Amino acid sequence: MSRRSQGLLAVWAEAQRQQQRREEAQRRASAQQQRDAERQARDAERAMARMHRERQAAYRRQREADARRRTEGLDARVAALTGLLADGCRAPAFTPAALLRPESIEAFAPGALVTPVPMPDPARYQTPTGGWQIGGARRDRAQEEARARYEQDRYAAQAAESQRQAQLAAYRQQYDQWAAGTLAGIRQHNAGVEELLSALRGGDAEAAVEYFSAALYSSTAWPEGFPRRVAAAYDPTLRQLVLDWELPGYDIVPESKSVRYLSTTDQDKETARPAAQRRVLYREVLAQSMLLVLRDLFAADAYGTLDSVALNGFVDDVDPATGRPAQIFLATALVPRDAFAALHLAQVSAVECLTDGLRGQLSARPDQRTAVRPGRLPGDVGGRAAVVTHGGDSEPDLYQMDPIAFENLIAELFRAMGMQAVTTQRSGDGGVDVDALDPDPIRGGKIVVQVKRYRNTVPPTAVRDLYGTVQSEGANKGVLVTTSRFGPGAHTFANGKPLSLIAGPELVDLLGRYGLRGRLGPADPVAGAPAAEEAPDHNILGMNWSGEVALDVCALVCKGTAVLSDDHFVFYNNPRTPDGSVRMLPGFVPDRAAMQVRFEALPADADRLVLVAAIDPQVDPHADLAGFTDARIRLLDAAGEELGQLEVSDGRPGETALVLGSFRQRAGGDWDFVIGGKGYRGGLEALVQEHGIEVA
Repeated sequence: MSRRSQGLLAVWAEAQRQQQRREEAQRRASAQQQRDAERQARDAERAMARMHRERQAAYRRQREADARRRTEGLDARVAALTGLLADGCRAPAFTPAALLRPESIEAFAPGALVTPVPMPDPARYQTPTGGWQIGGARRDRAQEEARARYEQDRYAAQAAESQRQAQLAAYRQQYDQWAAGTLAGIRQHNAGVEELLSALRGGDAEAAVEYFSAALYSSTAWPEGFPRRVAAAYDPTLRQLVLDWELPGYDIVPESKSVRYLSTTDQDKETARPAAQRRVLYREVLAQSMLLVLRDLFAADAYGTLDSVALNGFVDDVDPATGRPAQIFLATALVPRDAFAALHLAQVSAVECLTDGLRGQLSARPDQRTAVRPGRLPGDVGGRAAVVTHGGDSEPDLYQMDPIAFENLIAELFRAMGMQAVTTQRSGDGGVDVDALDPDPIRGGKIVVQVKRYRNTVPPTAVRDLYGTVQSEGANKGVLVTTSRFGPGAHTFANGKPLSLIAGPELVDLLGRYGLRGRLGPADPVAGAPAAEEAPDHNILGMNWSGEVALDVCALVCKGTAVLSDDHFVFYNNPRTPDGSVRMLPGFVPDRAAMQVRFEALPADADRLVLVAAIDPQVDPHADLAGFTDARIRLLDAAGEELGQLEVSDGRPGETALVLGSFRQRAGGDWDFVIGGKGYRGGLEALVQEHGIEVA
């Protein structure tokens, strides 16, 4: 082999060795990458396992805390039952004055309308006389222009002042009518009360029944869950009130003594209360209830109407002899006033006081409905017997539910929906009442839940606070649950954010769908029972804008795009709807116009409240909406506290009327604000014609 060939072979061999070294390095790098990936996967798996263990441990701690709180709730319930009489004696006694309504009426508050429109100062329109002098012709022309500007401004100010005075007079007339009607209603009510009290002092049987039934119904001594139903008659000859009073059922005493969480089954285990202990406590509750009724009656007797009270306590159940529904009497007592006045109720043993001190009867086994024989019944008294009822519904009233029990119910609802859910501690919860975890791999994640057991509309501030909590907690979603409703400001803020708002009717529907129970208020009020009257909440819509353009702000109550009637077009010549649900108000600083709206009182067939603004042709006949900028609507509550601000579109040149926006009713009954922006060159006339109002 030649020396040349040997040299080529050496080069080839060296190239092969280098190629082998590169391939070996690549194999080592690939193997290292595979080992690193496997190590990272193992680390991630261990981290996931650790996170799962931590989450499970946190869930277990929360469920254990939930069980402890339920036990504490049971203990608190038993303590309330044990101290029923002592706590009731500390409640204020009913007096005749409680029936009277004070003759106080909200003062007339015209706001900015009380300030006259300032007239222009003629001195500001004088042409300069000192310094450099202009020629005579030019000076005369300048003076003439100044006089023209002054006359124009004076005319505009006089027109504005005339409009202010007209608005002030109209508002004053509305206030005087409202004040006179309100005062007349109060005086008519108080005259009826005085007539009732006069008849009561004269020993009238019907007046006595009505007064003492009101005293029992109005008593604040009774805790949640106790019925309040009475049938009564008054015997004026014996000066004796005879009444049947409904007592609580056996289930008023908690069946469970404590609750413990079992992590092995992910369930709460309840320890039963001993039957003997429950039976003794129930008899104690019945005796305390009888004494408390007697206390309320004698304490309310301001005119010495009662010499004695014949009281019979009953429960609604099934008569074991007939199998039919019946009233079973478990306690009875005939108590003279003097005998009751000698007692120190806060220190007595209720059972011994009723049976020995007052010689009454109490069922030996009320848990088994062992009845006693009542002495005298209302039907035994000649004359009229009156009936007042309250309660008795099987489903729990969410309004009256204990706050902790309500949070537990919401947590149970989320668990019934397939999520993990626990209630949080009462303090330091960061604004979270229930922690929930949705296991769904796509839409799931951490959910923070706040519950509001409200009767009034939930303000937008609560929704803003929830959104802040969602962000601080790093949650996927926030849910706000309430027994009431959400106003338009709340829905406006929640739109487009990871927030869900569940109003009272939707909550009741969800509870029923997942096998849970709950209602909002009395389910079936009985005729004759006093109804709890709550005036619908009202909101104030304060409107403001930049620029000097003078506008009329109006409202149309519509179904779809058509106004309900001409009377449902609210403007300066028709300042309120027939039902008063929408009415104009004078502007209050910083607002230039204002409306009062009671959304819940709007007509049933109305689904839209449209707010519009139009140029005032008397003040600015040649103006357009180019000067209508930086517009906003302030949403206020009845007390004038700002709940939120709603942005509206700016005006455009050439247009003289504009739809600011509309409040539209959602499926759940709430009202949501939708921004407007459609303008009209034909002014308010063209706008209202499009909404179905004929303009002559």
